[in-house]
Amino acid sequence: MTVSENGDGSAALTLESAAVGGVNVIRVTGLLDATTRDQFADYLAAEAAEHGADMVLDLSGVTFMDSRALGLIVHQWQVSTAEGGRFALIGVEYAKTRVMWITGLAQRLPLYDTIDDALAAFGRSA
Repeated sequence: MTVSENGDGSAALTLESAAVGGVNVIRVTGLLDATTRDQFADYLAAEAAEHGADMVLDLSGVTFMDSRALGLIVHQWQVSTAEGGRFALIGVEYAKTRVMWITGLAQRLPLYDTIDDALAAFGRSA
């Protein structure tokens, strides 16, 4: 699902979801900034409502993330865990998500290298 486009018609943000090991995995590709914030928030809310509190965000396709997007991720983490679910981020690259380290949230958020690592932390397997 493409939720926003650049002026040249290319996707600024693409969001796709699939169930892996009984957990909703959302692959994020493109920009996570002020121009895509509302679309990202709407997508996360819809996915949580449809698939439940367990969620993994695959950020390996993110080209840039700002503090607004990080705020949404933190909010979803809090909502998921408050509802008894588990939440994880995979594929996080420092150069593209630097704001996580600047804010200190990289040390608090549940970051994993791969989906298998995240699912193992959830007590599940692919």
